[in-house]
Amino acid sequence: MPGFAHALPAPVLTIAHSVRAAGGRALVAGGWPRDYLLKLQPGDVDLEVYGLPAPALRRLLEAVGRVDAVGEAFTVYKVAGIDVALPRRDSKVGRGHRGFEIEGDPFMPVEEACRRRDFTINAMLVDPLSGEWFDPFGGRRDLEDRVLRMVDEATFGDDSLRVLRALQLAARFDLRMEAGTKRVCRATCLDDLPAERVLGEFERLLLLARRPSIGFELGRELGVIEALIPEMAALVGCRQEPDWHPEGDVWTHTLMVIDEARPMIDGLSRARGLAVMLGAVCHDFGKPLTTAIIDGRIRSPGHEPDGVAPALAWLDRLNLHTLDGFDVRRQVVGLVAYHLAPGTWHKSASPVSDGAFRRLAQKVDLELLALVAQADCRGRAGDFDCSAMDWFLARARALGVEHRPPPPILLGRHLLEMGLTPGPGIGRILKAVYERQLDGEVVDLDTARRAARGLLERDGAHGATQ
Repeated sequence: MPGFAHALPAPVLTIAHSVRAAGGRALVAGGWPRDYLLKLQPGDVDLEVYGLPAPALRRLLEAVGRVDAVGEAFTVYKVAGIDVALPRRDSKVGRGHRGFEIEGDPFMPVEEACRRRDFTINAMLVDPLSGEWFDPFGGRRDLEDRVLRMVDEATFGDDSLRVLRALQLAARFDLRMEAGTKRVCRATCLDDLPAERVLGEFERLLLLARRPSIGFELGRELGVIEALIPEMAALVGCRQEPDWHPEGDVWTHTLMVIDEARPMIDGLSRARGLAVMLGAVCHDFGKPLTTAIIDGRIRSPGHEPDGVAPALAWLDRLNLHTLDGFDVRRQVVGLVAYHLAPGTWHKSASPVSDGAFRRLAQKVDLELLALVAQADCRGRAGDFDCSAMDWFLARARALGVEHRPPPPILLGRHLLEMGLTPGPGIGRILKAVYERQLDGEVVDLDTARRAARGLLERDGAHGATQ
């Protein structure tokens, strides 16, 4: 295909030329051909090498750069950031994503090698030197028709992770799943998936798709949501007050919120973006527990705090805590528990104090909270004023607490310098002075020390200052 070689990293062509000189053939596999046809920026490159035994391939690759054996048993090497593998066949020998016996075979026919792949759009290969395409299962046609189709019905369900992969692929590339693939997906048991693989697929759905709702709708249709996120499945049919939610039930609203949140995370780090998206998914998990008819209207009093437990239940199953050093779990809990705060504070009859902002910053990142609240406001039918979130974030930024609470001015060493002896009393004084700092009464070290002296005198403490 003209231009294909120019889009590839230089080491790919170096390897391909070396393989051809040795009597073999290197083909670009995986997602690169698919993304190239979609005119997207392709990601990592996978090469599949035909006609060279593993020892000869490794020697060849060592001339290109350092070779790391990712899967020596089934011959996958990583060199210059590229995965290079022999064609292989998989035999199901046990339960779970890893329950396969894998054998590399450099002399396997291309069609047989492609048959082991999940979907037709991922079962295309291209020769980077000649531009020849190999598409034995009609992946290009399916891509043009925006159809997601399994390659081999007999083996597709052997790897249950493929069902989750279908959700993120459908959402990322706006694909509709064909009927036979749906039938096999519905019949595939999902109870053998490790938490990290489930999290990985949901992360791709939430961070890479422009409209993640497509994947969640497909997941509901296939039974994935009921099986893996029953807390979210409970949103289906949960009624909302039409004046505030003319779009319908909480499920519909939540999908709209997820799609509204997605463009808001562009520019955020992976961990912060994931926290926002998970907060959008979980924000109304408390509504099925609290919704009732009160004074003739549909209400969900207390759904914020009551949503924390079901959100934690899902995070527990995902085994999600920190990511890249960022406490995603803590942030999601805060986003669920306080997602109404920006709106309610803005319309409060009495002005909300600076201290309230500083204290809330102890519990959740206020910038992320404003994003989720903005998505919550926009994620419904009708025309609603969402300016409260801009006000909220401006207040947080003016106080310098949009990401974290203010650091304490008074530290333990200051109290020791004042003559106090180490002990539990130090902690009590520090906490009390910090509370005054949050209220704006303590603004520097001098006022912090005066506050500490006042507390010591009030409590009749000894060993205080000069």
